[in-house]
Amino acid sequence: MAQELLTTLGDDIGEVALIPGHSAVFQVMVDDEIVWDRKTEGRFPEMKELKQLVRNIVAPGLKLGHSDSQVKSAQV
Repeated sequence: MAQELLTTLGDDIGEVALIPGHSAVFQVMVDDEIVWDRKTEGRFPEMKELKQLVRNIVAPGLKLGHSDSQVKSAQV
């Protein structure tokens, strides 16, 4: 996911940092804002979903091509 974000948004983000944690923590933050939290959402994001969330903060006008299509909602 980190590589995909860098490939897609590399000109608009400064870095992607992976910080080791424990207890199955998976959070994606932009600056100090949590844009995805596995514990809160109950799942990992789809890649296109994550790209949209990060893009909406760092480069709102950027078109993502096929990743801009509607994300299927997970069934619970």
